[in-house]
Amino acid sequence: MSQVDERTAPPAAPPTRRRANWAVALPRNAWRQLTSMRTALVLLFLLAVAAIPGSVLPQRSVNVDQVNAYYDRHPKLAPVLERLGGFEVFASPWFSAIYLLLFTSLVGCILPRLRDHLRALRSAPPDAPRRLDRLPQHAVLPGHDGDLSAIAAELRRQRWRVVAREGTVSAEKGHFKETGNLLFHLSLIGVLVGVGLGSWYGWHGNRLLVAGSDHAFCNTLQQYDEYGLGPRLHPTDLPPFCLELTDFEAKFLDSGQPDSYRATVNVDEAGGAPRRESFSVNSPLRLDGANVYLLGHGYAPVIRYTDRYGRSQTSVVPFPESDATMTSQGVAMFPDANVDPKTGERDPSLQMGFQGLYLPTTPTDTFEARSLHPAERNPGLLLVAYRGDLGLGTGIPSSVYVLNQRQIDDGKLEEVGRSKVLRKGDTWTLGDDTKVEFLGTRPFAVLSVRHDPGEMIVLVSAGVLLTGLMMSLAGRRRRVWFRVTPAGDSTTASSRLVEAGGLPRTDYPGFADEFAALVAAVTGGEPAAERSANGRGQRDRPEPREGTD
Repeated sequence: MSQVDERTAPPAAPPTRRRANWAVALPRNAWRQLTSMRTALVLLFLLAVAAIPGSVLPQRSVNVDQVNAYYDRHPKLAPVLERLGGFEVFASPWFSAIYLLLFTSLVGCILPRLRDHLRALRSAPPDAPRRLDRLPQHAVLPGHDGDLSAIAAELRRQRWRVVAREGTVSAEKGHFKETGNLLFHLSLIGVLVGVGLGSWYGWHGNRLLVAGSDHAFCNTLQQYDEYGLGPRLHPTDLPPFCLELTDFEAKFLDSGQPDSYRATVNVDEAGGAPRRESFSVNSPLRLDGANVYLLGHGYAPVIRYTDRYGRSQTSVVPFPESDATMTSQGVAMFPDANVDPKTGERDPSLQMGFQGLYLPTTPTDTFEARSLHPAERNPGLLLVAYRGDLGLGTGIPSSVYVLNQRQIDDGKLEEVGRSKVLRKGDTWTLGDDTKVEFLGTRPFAVLSVRHDPGEMIVLVSAGVLLTGLMMSLAGRRRRVWFRVTPAGDSTTASSRLVEAGGLPRTDYPGFADEFAALVAAVTGGEPAAERSANGRGQRDRPEPREGTD
């Protein structure tokens, strides 16, 4: 048999490498990139940036009137922002995409870390390295009897996780740091879940509620001044209840600053007996399925108008405040005034409107267009009468707190006589023998009725987030080892050598002092500790790998 010369034999062909399947590699690499901590931080930053337009631009779910006013001020820019979702930022597809990607990234990032942390909690501290003198902290305990059970007991007393092996004691501490990190990130997921539930299944509505049974309202969308409904809710899902404002107590300091607000309402919930409840600004009214918050208050003048046919109409009109002293402006309109009782025909040119300025505390010497104090100490009502077409039948939306200025400019609504200041109980007789009476005021309260199913989840998650953050900042993971070795050839207890080593797993400037105090507690005195051989510092020696020599 002939033998082949190895020097002349052709080289062996290199093994062929299988080409990775791109259909598998692409999703795997994309998932790894998405679940990295860097991507999670970038998405969190993008979410914060994406929320800025929601706080700068008016949102349709909060106030439709402000969105319409923005259209009037910026007729060219507003349609562009509308197409980009600028007026519905938190319901836009791009904001939802960032939200869902951040949620997925956090879940994919936390689950592997949680698995590794649970495995580390269950596992015992690793055995001591072969050379303890190479650790950042090292000490020799001369004269120690070598009783490892006493050393282990002292370590357990100081709440170290201890494992005693033959000739060594291993202990570690500081797992709370990683526990805090995981709690912090899990709470972020909880906040995202709570916000998502509140956005999908929450609702809110604002209502200006005037005192009196004739102004009570029930929980339907049609009776709210403005409202927002989650996309997963139907108007019939709102909980049934009715509220009637019976009293409002407002206290002010002598300087005019508000001291306290308290509203008293009659509550009628389905399935329960009517009851009376009181609530304040910082103590909302808790109902079954909704919370009622007190936002503000004001005064509603009661004005009675008697037309030329002797028929009287009474209007209770809320006047919104215009300054801190509760100087309020509003309008009282009587579109059904001066209707001929014989024919029943309404003359649009005989409608009446009164533009008013209400001052809770009117100056005594001269009448100024500003109240001196927000409490009703000397109330006065300045009225300006207008007769004509109020423009209510034109179909053009207008504010209920001012007269239609277009009707005044066109001459369809004319001022009648001169303005008049009325005190409570005063009567003003106009030129056509019609009369206006100021009967007094009623308080009104501005209420915000809200329901957020994720509110408690967000609250608990925020508390856990702060707890996890403090644990993460305060936690320091470190390990210590104690080993007993014979000194020379003798095996007697007096000739045994006990040495200790310590290793911080993270940057911990105070570990040297803690290690010295721990060794002192074990020995019962000051140890003969050494940083390292030949005086080398911590940065000059290599750190041993976990679980190795």
